[in-house]
Amino acid sequence: MSETIFIGVAWPYANGSLHLGHVAGCYLPADIFARFNRLQGNKVLMVSGSDEHGTPITITADQKKTTPQAIVDIFNKEHTQNMKQFGISFDLFTRTSTDHHKLVVQDIFKTLLKNNYIYKQEVENYYCEKCKKFLPDRYIEGVCPHCHKEAARGDQCDHCGTLLDVFELEQVVCKLCGGTPIVKTTEHFFFSLSSFETRLLDWIQQKEYWKPNVQKFTYNWLKEGLHDRAITRDMQWGVPIPLEGYDDKRIYVWFDAVSGYFTASKLWAKNQGKPDAWKLWWKNPEAKHYYFLAKDNIPFHSIIWPSILMGYDEDLNLPYDIPANEYLCLKGEQFSKSRCVGIWLPDIIEAFDPDAVRYYLSINMPETKDSNWLWPDFIAKNNDELVGTYGNFVHRVLTFTYNNFGDIPKCGTLTDMDTEARRRIKETSKSVIASLSNCSFKKGLREVMSLAQFGNVYFDQQQPWALIKTDRDRCGTVLHICLELVQALAVFMAPFIPFSSKRLWELLGHKKNLTSWDQAFNDLNVGQSIEKPKPLFTKVSLEECMMETDPFSKLDLRTAKIMKVSDHPNADKLYVLDVDVGALGKRTLVAGLKNHYQKQELEGKTIVIVANLKPAKLRGVESKGMLLAAEDTKGVVSLLKPGEVKPGESVTIKGIPKDVSNILEFDDFMQVKMIVDSKQEISYNNQKIQTDQGTITVDKPVEVGAEVH
Repeated sequence: MSETIFIGVAWPYANGSLHLGHVAGCYLPADIFARFNRLQGNKVLMVSGSDEHGTPITITADQKKTTPQAIVDIFNKEHTQNMKQFGISFDLFTRTSTDHHKLVVQDIFKTLLKNNYIYKQEVENYYCEKCKKFLPDRYIEGVCPHCHKEAARGDQCDHCGTLLDVFELEQVVCKLCGGTPIVKTTEHFFFSLSSFETRLLDWIQQKEYWKPNVQKFTYNWLKEGLHDRAITRDMQWGVPIPLEGYDDKRIYVWFDAVSGYFTASKLWAKNQGKPDAWKLWWKNPEAKHYYFLAKDNIPFHSIIWPSILMGYDEDLNLPYDIPANEYLCLKGEQFSKSRCVGIWLPDIIEAFDPDAVRYYLSINMPETKDSNWLWPDFIAKNNDELVGTYGNFVHRVLTFTYNNFGDIPKCGTLTDMDTEARRRIKETSKSVIASLSNCSFKKGLREVMSLAQFGNVYFDQQQPWALIKTDRDRCGTVLHICLELVQALAVFMAPFIPFSSKRLWELLGHKKNLTSWDQAFNDLNVGQSIEKPKPLFTKVSLEECMMETDPFSKLDLRTAKIMKVSDHPNADKLYVLDVDVGALGKRTLVAGLKNHYQKQELEGKTIVIVANLKPAKLRGVESKGMLLAAEDTKGVVSLLKPGEVKPGESVTIKGIPKDVSNILEFDDFMQVKMIVDSKQEISYNNQKIQTDQGTITVDKPVEVGAEVH
């Protein structure tokens, strides 16, 4: 009997590209689970969308000197495209800025208010006198009171994962101007979370099957006692409060975003032309709700979202399971969009086969503890396992069959080893079903790979290359059994690596699409021609990895000395610089520095340039390179200062290989995302940019977080 499965996946902020931490934390496990359940014949609805109303959006808009709407439009489009390219099979990936979402969220707000679960209260909040406004949580930074790390946000410390009240922070500063804010009184609406404490405890005690990390986070919150939470904030970007007199306030993003699971389900039903279809998942007591997210998001789904549902409509289904993952790390550091630590999804999709990345993230998934993305390990897993074990077995079977039979040979008398192969298929199916049903994806994938390993052993022991010379019928039987193994592997691998599974299914000559787990046990169509095989996967090298995914591996950063500065003949804001790049010779650069530096300030300075850009004409003058400068939100521009070094010296990052063979277009460099830290030093992914003489700094002070371009 089929099940009804709802899958809610955490909504990514639309303020930057997705990274592999997002993928490993929630999108890939959710997709594996959805694809598996669809193959099982279950009714699946998987939804998510861009979270477009948080302060990270407005902060990014401020930094880019544009509007929040412009930012979210860019990244919603990118996220939607990247999800499809990576094979994340949402039934609907939407966004929180739709009118539909706003109306449903406002209905939830009004219903909770009517049911006395929302009330008004005057509160104190930080106010920046210099910026002339109240500061939402993320416009405040300070020292975390728990782990004592700097740069903790006003709502959460990224380092230790603790959710914070903004007044818990120590040494607070305004993120916009760096000043010290004052405390002022303002009025807000509050959600009465404390009203649900007893009901939540009774409900959660029934969830003994939840992951230990989910239980721990949840019980820690309950142990401390639940506190009512502000449901509105002082800002003008977000879902408007559906009451008069509150035009300067918006519904808080934590309430807005979690409500998206419900609003997206209703929108999906509306798009299907069946406006009540969402009820099959939300008002059907037999339906099971699964929520996929990273561990820092657990309390919002195990406590806050269930409380909202209880207060809004007691007939709605609560979460059945919350299989939250730990963090994927890069060199031991948590992936972070805000700190520019990560491997970005658009880059890796362009560089590698998505199935190769899906395989590595699946076999290395941070299900019960943090895991690391390690390039040598990625290469080993791809080359030794995906190519060497699975791909090798499939290709040698298909190639040998194609070359010697051309079609699927018939199966004759079975030996004990043949019977064992069929038994292995059935046993693997049972164990993989059990693992994936319990969201144990690493275990499930290992079990599938064990079957591929058995296939190689079977092939080697049966020696079809010898049998084809002495016993063609027996050789045909061996290949038939091998093809049964290949068919089963195509099905069992489909949730993990769907693109190659689809190709493999077609190589076997199947005319109907792969849609059911039971197709793993279909009788092979004897005499069916098979297509000429092509390898499913390719090997990768460390050099390829670094060249394709690390922008600095393509940049030739050099020190250069400015010898002469002239006015641009055709542009009021541009200088023409004659620079000495040591062994690379002398060249001309065009730079927009006229509003920021006098000529005499520039002449004789040593700067950092990108030396391997294609020459480009700027207002009629050819520029053979680009100099680097930091610019903060106030428009202050400061050249990078490499210290007392010779012209032409290479600028490197410790530990990152350098290759200057590739030539970049100008726009490509804008993706590198170097920033200025509190010591006025330049870093990329938290690693200092250096010459042999030391760390690169800025020529004159700029705001912390200023971007280098």
